[in-house]
Amino acid sequence: MQFPYGISDFATLIREGYFYQDRTDRIPLLEATGRQLVFIRPRRFGKSLLLSMLEHYYDLNRADEFDALFGGLAIGQKPTPLRNQYLILRWDFSLIQAQGEIRDIEAAVHRYLNQRLAAFADDYARYLSHAIHLHADDAIVSLQSVLHATRASGHKIYLLIDEYDNFANEVLMHGGRKDHYESLLYGEGLLKTVFKAVKAGASGQGIDRVFITGVSPIVLGDITSGYNVAENVYLNQSLNDLCGFTEAEIHAVLTQLAAEGKSWSIAEALNTMRTFYNGYRFSSKAQQAIYNPTLSLYFLKHLYTVGEYPEIMLDDNLSMDQAKLRYIAGLPGGEQLLTQALSTPDGVVIPSLAQRFGLADMLSARKDDAFMASLLYFFGILTLNGTAIFKQPVLSIPNLVARSLYVERLQELWLPDVNDMADLRRIAQDVYLSGEIAPLCQFIEQRYFPMLSNRDYRWTNELLLKVAFMTVLFNDRIYMMVSETEVDHGYVDLSLIVRPDMRRFQALDLLLEFKYVSLKALDLSGEQLKAKTIAELEALPAVAAKLDEATAQAQRYAAVLQQRYGLSELHHFAVVGVGLERVVFRRVL
Repeated sequence: MQFPYGISDFATLIREGYFYQDRTDRIPLLEATGRQLVFIRPRRFGKSLLLSMLEHYYDLNRADEFDALFGGLAIGQKPTPLRNQYLILRWDFSLIQAQGEIRDIEAAVHRYLNQRLAAFADDYARYLSHAIHLHADDAIVSLQSVLHATRASGHKIYLLIDEYDNFANEVLMHGGRKDHYESLLYGEGLLKTVFKAVKAGASGQGIDRVFITGVSPIVLGDITSGYNVAENVYLNQSLNDLCGFTEAEIHAVLTQLAAEGKSWSIAEALNTMRTFYNGYRFSSKAQQAIYNPTLSLYFLKHLYTVGEYPEIMLDDNLSMDQAKLRYIAGLPGGEQLLTQALSTPDGVVIPSLAQRFGLADMLSARKDDAFMASLLYFFGILTLNGTAIFKQPVLSIPNLVARSLYVERLQELWLPDVNDMADLRRIAQDVYLSGEIAPLCQFIEQRYFPMLSNRDYRWTNELLLKVAFMTVLFNDRIYMMVSETEVDHGYVDLSLIVRPDMRRFQALDLLLEFKYVSLKALDLSGEQLKAKTIAELEALPAVAAKLDEATAQAQRYAAVLQQRYGLSELHHFAVVGVGLERVVFRRVL
């Protein structure tokens, strides 16, 4: 079996026998949904492959290839009347230069569009009776010529636009120029004019259908007056898995691979992939979560070719999502939102999901939790996870790969000193190998608490304590770290279960239960707490009661996790934070 990691050309996948998860059965649904559609998904989620599949299905030039490409797929058994009926015009805005002065960027836009229009003229020359005239300095005029020639031929265009919001992402996330964005999308800006031309072309002037993909709806808010005819379908329940894999599909692939005599366990591989890659819901009504397709293919290809899991579960191609977290963390209240999302089992509840973000909103409008959480949803770093009591959306971190991005960002914020990180790695290793957490508790008291006490958090409790331990102990090369695992009518605060492929090493399986005692409850000052020994702290009635409570929970939950993961031993700890000054613990096993 060949896995098409990094390949987004549909014909290559089919002709060369690569794995392809059939989504052609959705073609009739897309046709019935509308003629101009906008489909938003996070980066590396299979959007380009989807466009390539649509291109090959509708392209008049590929009519003779239909049986070879689609004969073995769902749509091949019952094609729609629109099969191979269009002249395809495809634009990829990520290929347009987004740096330089505004005149350089505008020239790049004209140059790119003219290149695509010239390719269109060559591809369909035998169908076009009228000559196409390209204007080097004005791609809008060139497009009018293409539309005129297409109408005269009696044919129609299907326009496919990939990464329509690429320029906005460059501006906002990578230090681009605000004035450049405004020049391109405000007033009679060039990109806005391009979309106005598309709208005009779709009003009986040659463009019959448009399908647009992107990462976020940022640009939509600024081109509405020029292009207000597209239907947003990214929240449609029926299209939740248009890109991405279901668990049943992942299980089927693992079963097929295992049948070839592989030595790994299907159940363990599926559980690992579920922990790291599953969890995306793009509709509040979706019945099942979706696996990230790029990361799944990354894992499956490594498993098939090497015979073991990849050591690093986060593909480096997704590491640039850190820029989005940096943007959010830099906004007022952004760091609190990241910390809340990382710590709470209930997710982040917002009044409604924002669906349009203009530049003015991004740069100057008030950024409340709903605004920031909605952006993280579109970036794929939060996902829909049900609704609250009044049907408000609940957003949560989808999986362990996404969680690792939060951890890394908070480590950067809270431990900027490289020496701290060196100490942290040494201390964490002692926990992994021997379960010795006393130095870790001291590290949190001495390095983390002074940092956290200077931050304006709306809450200071065991959740903040848990986040501190998560950011210190996180290591996805060794562990599946799961926060708030549901067991026995409760939730495990933090568990670190050794990855199945890492059990040949000596790392321990760990469980930690956290409690918190405030200064007010003890009627002590921070300075008085710092002066006490660990034994004196443990003797305080409120602290002792919390230690006992956490111990009982750890013992109950540990029994469930040992059975669930088939563990012979699980080292578990009761940990109590005393204000933001001290940490005491009890080793239960």
